[in-house]
This record gives sequence, C-alpha cells and structure tokens, in this order.
Amino acid sequence: MLPEDAHAREEAPESLPGRESLPGPESLSGLDQATAVIGMSCRFPQAPDPAAFWRLLVQGESAIGETPESRRASLAPADTDSAAVRRGGHLDHVDRFDAGFFGISPREADMMDPQQRLILELGWEALEEGAIVPGRLGGSRTGVFIGAIWDDYAALARHIGPKAVGRYALSGLNRGIIANRLSYVLGLRGPSLTVDTGQSSSLVAVHLACESLRRGESELALAGGVNLTLAPDSDLVSARFGALSPDGRCHTFDARANGYVRGEGGGLVVLKPLARALADGDRIHAVIRGSAMNNDGGGDGLTAPLREAQEDVLRLAYRAAGVNPADVRYVELHGTGTKVGDPIEAAALGTVVGRARTDGSPLLVGSVKTNIGHLEGAAGIAGLLKTVLSISRQQIPASLNFTTPNPAIPFDDLNLRVPASAVAGLLRLNLRRKSACQGRAASSSVIGRRSEEGSAASSARIAENSAKVLRRRASSAEADCFDSAPFASSSISFSRSKCERKKSTWNCSLNRRWIGPSGIQANALETSRRMRLPGMSSMNLSLSSRASSLISSAGAIS
Repeated sequence: MLPEDAHAREEAPESLPGRESLPGPESLSGLDQATAVIGMSCRFPQAPDPAAFWRLLVQGESAIGETPESRRASLAPADTDSAAVRRGGHLDHVDRFDAGFFGISPREADMMDPQQRLILELGWEALEEGAIVPGRLGGSRTGVFIGAIWDDYAALARHIGPKAVGRYALSGLNRGIIANRLSYVLGLRGPSLTVDTGQSSSLVAVHLACESLRRGESELALAGGVNLTLAPDSDLVSARFGALSPDGRCHTFDARANGYVRGEGGGLVVLKPLARALADGDRIHAVIRGSAMNNDGGGDGLTAPLREAQEDVLRLAYRAAGVNPADVRYVELHGTGTKVGDPIEAAALGTVVGRARTDGSPLLVGSVKTNIGHLEGAAGIAGLLKTVLSISRQQIPASLNFTTPNPAIPFDDLNLRVPASAVAGLLRLNLRRKSACQGRAASSSVIGRRSEEGSAASSARIAENSAKVLRRRASSAEADCFDSAPFASSSISFSRSKCERKKSTWNCSLNRRWIGPSGIQANALETSRRMRLPGMSSMNLSLSSRASSLISSAGAIS
C-alpha cells in the first residue's frame, strides 16, 4: 500500500476465518514456484505515481485530451482534422530528465530515447517503493524485462537528418537498449531484454521475468513496459490502418465500440520468488502464481484474434496457477473497444470463466484503456497495476464509456458484467477470490542486448545517491521494522510488522531538465521521490500471458 493510504493498512481482523490454522511460508502448498510483487512504479496520463493512478481510477476520470501542439507540429493541417489523431492520453514534459542523477552526460542524454530515460526513473522509483537500495544491487543477478514496440525518437532523429547523428546515436536510439540502459546504470548481471510482442509486450515481459526467477537465472527482476508517442506520423499509421476510434475514446464492450485511442506512459513491478520475499519480510503487493503463453493467430486476418486460441491459453494459465476458473471474480480486459476484438474476447472469457461460475454472480470485467487510452507496448502493465491496486483497496473501479451493451456480446449467456460504477467490498467476501488481467498482441519477437559493466562515473553517482537513501533509512522510524511475523495459506498471505503504524516517507529531489533533439534548453521542475519501508502484505494474484496474441492472468487474492 502507499503512504497516502495509511487507513488501508489495518491489521488482519482477529475474527478472520481459519486464522488460527494458517500455516507458515514453509508449508505453502502449490506456491513453491510463485512470484511476489514487492515494488511498483508508474507514469501514466495525469497519474505520475501509483497513488495518483488509483485516484484517477476510483474517481472515474478520463485522462484523454487533445494532443499537445508540440506532438502535432509536423502534421499537415488536413491530417489533424480527425479526432482519432487529435486526441490521446499523453504525459507531461517527456523532454525533462535529470541526467546527472544517473551519472549520464548531457550530450549522451540528448541522444537517448525518452523511453530509456523514463525506464531509468521508473526503475529507481520501483526499487525505492519496494524498500530496495538501488546502489546495493551492483553485481547481483537482477534481471530487467521491458516491453516496448515503438521507436518514435529514432524516427524524429532520422527526420532531422545526418546532423542529428552523433557518437551516442547508436545506443541512444536503439529500442533494444531500453532494458540494457537500466541494467548498465545499476550494474546488474541478470538477463536484460527489450521485448516486442506487439500489444502484449509488457505482460510477456512479466511472464519472462517470472520464468527467469523460477529457473534461478535471476534472483530479483524488474519487469514492465514503456510507450511514448513522439512522432505524429505514428498516429497517422494507426489511424489509416483503421484501429483508432473516430471520436477519440475507447468504448470497451459498448455498442459504440469503434476502435481505441492511443495513450502513453510506463510502469514497472519488482519481482522476487515468494518464499524469498516472505523470508526477507518484504511487503507483498501481489503473488503471481503461474503463467502461460501462446499465439492466437488464425483469425479472419493477420491481426484478427481467434477465440479458440484465447480459450486455450486461459485454460493453460489457470492450470499452471492451480486456479479454478470458477473462483475468478474479476478480469481486467485487453478491451480495446474494437468491433472485432471485443466480441471474440468476451466469448473466450465467457466460455472458460463466466459460465464456470456456480454461485449465480456474473464475472466482472473492465478495461483501464477507458481511462488512459491504449498504451500498446505498456498496455498490459497498466492493466496489471490497476488490478493490484484494486485488490489492495478492496474496490473495483468503474469501466468508463459503457452505456449500452454491445449487441454482439451475449452478456447474460456468457455470464459477464461491466461495472458502470465502482464496486466496493466485493473482494472481502471470503479468502479465496481471484482476479485476472489480459492483453493482446499482433506479432511476436524478442529483442535482446547484452549490458556492459557500469562506468566509474555512473557507479560513483549511484553510490552517492544510495548513500543518501541509507542515511535517510537510518533516521527513519522504521529502521528496525524488519522483524515481522508472517502467516499464510495457499490463498491468502499476510506479514505484520511491529511498526506498521509508524510508516514514514522520505523525499529525494530531482532537478529535471528539458532535453530534446537540440540539447538541454532550460532547467525545470523539481519532483519528489517517496519511499516507504516494508509493511503489511495481503493479496495474491496469478498471471498468465498470451504472447503475440493474448495475455491473461488469474489468481487467488484476499
């Protein structure tokens, strides 16, 4: 949970059913291969961190707006008439970056794809949120798995011409370096991959990270995705393909479904084997119990999904996780709001999950794309973070833009329901509740590069910043709060800290600068980074993924 939500960190009630017989972590049946989510970070439209993201969701707000003028500068006037191109979910000030904080020279930062810069910031923030000192990870088997499918910054550089090509262009403009950059700066020795499986990329990255942890290649992993829409021409490509909504909105599972609106941002989770996380006393946001991956090609066209393949991967995922589909209560959809994709996704979910339910209640489904747009390479991690936050807050936010059910989806027959308003308390009904998160892709490939050892200058700067972290931790009221008493069962786990009522935060100011194709232009904006040490953990989640076609997840949560 986040510092702002101290009220949510209450102790497990004494009347909790079966509490007296809850086993310790050494007897967690079926969870020996599970993966714990111990840290997270995000930067989404109008949501610069998980706390702001949750406020956006629970208040039912849309972050979709007019495309900034700077993003449309190279478009011909005739091309800007369409709302599909003029609207989107955008980040503020993607040109601002504190290169010195990460030991990077201004000249090199000038040539770095802003997606590389954003992943550096998100990686640092996710580790802080998980109470991990970044500078202590040097030489560790920490893997980095990042989903990304566009390289708009490179396209802009090519548009400028040869004068934009300098010494750092090769590494700065290469999409495959996005993950390697974070590994390099922190001196990590685990796998380092930039994953491109289309729109499923970020959840496939999470899947690969979990597999790496299970095999012992990695002892810790950062996984997620990033998506920045910097080149106006990329909007035109999507629009002319026919994927974008003419009115600039995602009408997921609604009768008005006519395409999606693009969004940008990024998110990361810090992953660790569950047994290790429990032994270390980490705060556990969620537990990924199993995953599966396939290709749902074979539809009516290259980019059209196939229902039978989606059903197959759902069953594989639930089997790998040891989850009964009938126990799943909520699914975070891929849910782009397209005429073809929505009915196929609904049919697969209804067949495998909706109709399996025997308690008479429908399967709830929703899509974060109605709030922040389709983040494409980072779409899956946005849905995963929404699901994790919904679990911790015990509330399912409304799915926006849903007024008239899509007539091509037989909701009653499939036993599905889209919550038009927030649903509170649903996940408190009993100890065995499941949640899921889905994503879809159009292609499958993995791009990887080997990271080198960090430079002396970069290592020195990281060491200096880490020393500040340690000094602040030493003065924190939580400095001695690591003696926790964990107790768990196969469907729920808690870890109670002696000092959970004395949570504190610390701030580390970053002086971000404007960095663009013409170099550093001006000093700007100071931001604050916040950290809270481990506290109470109380949820489980199980993730499955469909690489190149569909990603789905399911799991046991409190």
